[in-house]
Amino acid sequence: MPTRRTVLTATASVLLLQAVEAPMSVAAPTAGSLAAAVAVGWQRTAARTIFVEGGSAPPLGGLYLSFTSLAVHEAALQGQRHGTHAAAAAVARAAHDVLLEYFPLSRSALDADLVTTLAMVPDGVKKDTGLGIGAAAAAAMIASRVGDGRNDPQYVYTRTAALGVWPAAAVPGGMVLPWLGFVDPVVDVPPVDVAGPDPITSSAYATDFEEVRMLGATAVTDRTAEQTAVARFFGGNPVLTYRNALCDLLAGEPLGLVPTTRLFARIDAAVASSFIQTWRLKYEVGFWRPFQAIAAAAADGNPGTNPHPVAWASLVPTPNYSEYSSGHAAATSPFAEVLRQTLGDDTALVLSSGGVTRSYDTLSALEFDAFNARIWGGLHFRRAMEDGYHLGHTTAGRVMTAVR
Repeated sequence: MPTRRTVLTATASVLLLQAVEAPMSVAAPTAGSLAAAVAVGWQRTAARTIFVEGGSAPPLGGLYLSFTSLAVHEAALQGQRHGTHAAAAAVARAAHDVLLEYFPLSRSALDADLVTTLAMVPDGVKKDTGLGIGAAAAAAMIASRVGDGRNDPQYVYTRTAALGVWPAAAVPGGMVLPWLGFVDPVVDVPPVDVAGPDPITSSAYATDFEEVRMLGATAVTDRTAEQTAVARFFGGNPVLTYRNALCDLLAGEPLGLVPTTRLFARIDAAVASSFIQTWRLKYEVGFWRPFQAIAAAAADGNPGTNPHPVAWASLVPTPNYSEYSSGHAAATSPFAEVLRQTLGDDTALVLSSGGVTRSYDTLSALEFDAFNARIWGGLHFRRAMEDGYHLGHTTAGRVMTAVR
C-alpha cells in the first residue's frame, strides 16, 4: 500500500478487456458452473445499467452496486440449497429486480437479460423455487433502503470562502451528492479514524503543496510522460473500470457461485461504506483543492508554499466537491484490499478507460498508479490520498468480517 513519503515500483503486462457496453452474454456453461457464470454476467449487466444507461456518478453508482450485490449474495446463499438451477434463477431474479427498482428506464434491457438467463435454466420446480428466492431477496433489500437518506434535501453544503476552505460557490450548483455522507450504511461497520488535512501553516502541508504544484499542472516540466498518461488514465470512472476487469478475470478463472457473489458483495459494501464516510468528510471538513491553495499561496501564512509564476490549473478537471479525503481512494483501496485478501496481491488485472488499456501484475502496482495519479493530475494533496487509502483498506477488513 502506498504510504507517506514512500515510493513503490509498478510493473505492467498486456491482457484483454471486454467493454461494458456489450450486452450480457453467458457462454454455454456446464451445469456446475452455470450459477457462477450467471452471477458474473449480471455484474456486467449491473455496471451497464447503473453507469452506462443510468449515467450514475461513481459514488452513487457504488451505492447501487452494493444494493444489487448484497441482494444477489443473499439469493445465492438461499438458492444453492436447492441446486445449481435454482441458484442461477435466484441470482438473476434478485439482480434484475433490484436494478429495475432504481433504474426503471432500463426495463427493456433488464427484461431481455433475464429472458436470456432463464433460457439456460430448465423449467420446473427448481427454477420456480429460485425465482421466488431471488424475488424475496430483492424485495428485502429494496424495503431496507426506503427512507435511507438518499437525495435528502436538508443537506446543503454552505461553507464560504476562506483560507483552507473549499467554498460552496466554487462551482455552479455547489457540491455533488451532499447527502451521501449521511445516508444509512449498507453494512454495520464503524467509521475509520483519520487525522484530517495537515494545517496549512505546517511543513507537512508545504511539502505536499510543492509536490502537487510542481507535478499536477496542465503544463509542467517535472512530470514525466508516463506520469501524465497514468494521471489521465485514472481520470475516468474507477468503479466501472475495476468492475469490468474483475468480471473478465472471473470469466476466465471461475470461483464458484457463493465465492463469486461473496466477493462482489464484500467489494461493493466496502466501496459504498468508504464513499459514505469520505463524503461525510468532504461535507464536514471542506478542505480546499490544490488550484485554490496555489492561487492563495502568498496569503496562507506558510513560508514553505511558493506562489506559481503563472496561472495554475490541474491536468485533470477538478470534480465538484472538496479535497479531503480522496473519493478516488474510496473507490480503489477497498476494491484492491478485498481482492487482495481473497485472491492474493499477485492478482493480475487489465483495466480499460477511455479507449486505453493498462495491465497490472499485482494489486499493489495498481494502487501505486491510482494513488499517485491524483497527485500527478493536480487533484489532491498526498495526505488526502494516504488517509483515503487507510480508510478504504480498514473499511474493507471490517466489511469482510461482517459479510459472510
